[in-house]
Amino acid sequence: MAFSLRPRPRDPDQATLARIGAAVRARLDADPAAYRLPVDGMDIYAVADFLDETDCRRLITGIDAVARPSPTYNNNRDGGRTSFTGDLDRHDPFIAALERRINDLLGMDPVQGETLQGQRYAPGQEFKHHYDYFVSSHDYWQAEQARGGQRSWTAMAYLNAVEEGGATDFPRLNLSIPPQPGVLLVWNNMNAEGRPNTRAIHAGTAVVRGMKYVLTKWYRARPWG
Repeated sequence: MAFSLRPRPRDPDQATLARIGAAVRARLDADPAAYRLPVDGMDIYAVADFLDETDCRRLITGIDAVARPSPTYNNNRDGGRTSFTGDLDRHDPFIAALERRINDLLGMDPVQGETLQGQRYAPGQEFKHHYDYFVSSHDYWQAEQARGGQRSWTAMAYLNAVEEGGATDFPRLNLSIPPQPGVLLVWNNMNAEGRPNTRAIHAGTAVVRGMKYVLTKWYRARPWG
């Protein structure tokens, strides 16, 4: 029986995503403050003490002021994301300075960065395994292509210690990272060829005791929004 395999659609930004990945990787590899985690098949780094205690307290207060139930593209029909989320005011001088620090760390053009967000998790809340990149077969893809295209890098900072639970779990890397206040994680959602990297699947595991606060920023292939 004859059959043909349909090739995966090519993202028009694939070459751009590959260049972004290589440039950020080279920049972080040359930065003594950025520690490359020893995993295969994915670029993921940690920067200790990126935020100090005062920064973290101020950000937690800001998140509490804007937090709302976290949105998803399927309106959370599967119950996979139960945290609270809020956009932080990028016109606030403190937030603007923090965004510049993250941009400078990665060497990213500020126009490619989405609005800085904060997330809050109470006991029992989680974000089940998911990708930060967009799946081209989903209905939202055309809209996301029009407002900056695919997500390249993710930057996520922990703002507090959690009594129990709340780790960031990368099952295909055999890696689980507990919240560590002030630590910034950065990872590439694409592979070296500029295609979505399925090894980037991750979860914010359920908080068992205490509260969890994190800060997240995503970067696009092109100017966002």
